[in-house]
Amino acid sequence: MLIASTLVAAGIAIAVLSLHAINAAPPQEIAQATQPLQPSPEPQKTNTPAESKPGGERPTTPAPQPARPDDEAQKAGAKPVLPPAPAEKTAPPIEKK
Repeated sequence: MLIASTLVAAGIAIAVLSLHAINAAPPQEIAQATQPLQPSPEPQKTNTPAESKPGGERPTTPAPQPARPDDEAQKAGAKPVLPPAPAEKTAPPIEKK
């Protein structure tokens, strides 16, 4: 018990001395690693999207093709982009004893 009391008193003394040393030191100035942020200039508003018109032109890029064509397209010769999915694995039923 005497050893424990001595260790606690020594810990408190070290903490008090450390706090006193921190408060006694003159304040230090902290260096800033990066330049302060500059406000960005206002973006120009000349790039507005074109007005949409009913019955206007459609995009000229072709529509994306499905990864798995339907049955009629496969009969016509279209090949699927992805390989067929593996069959689900099932175990035989558990036999009751």
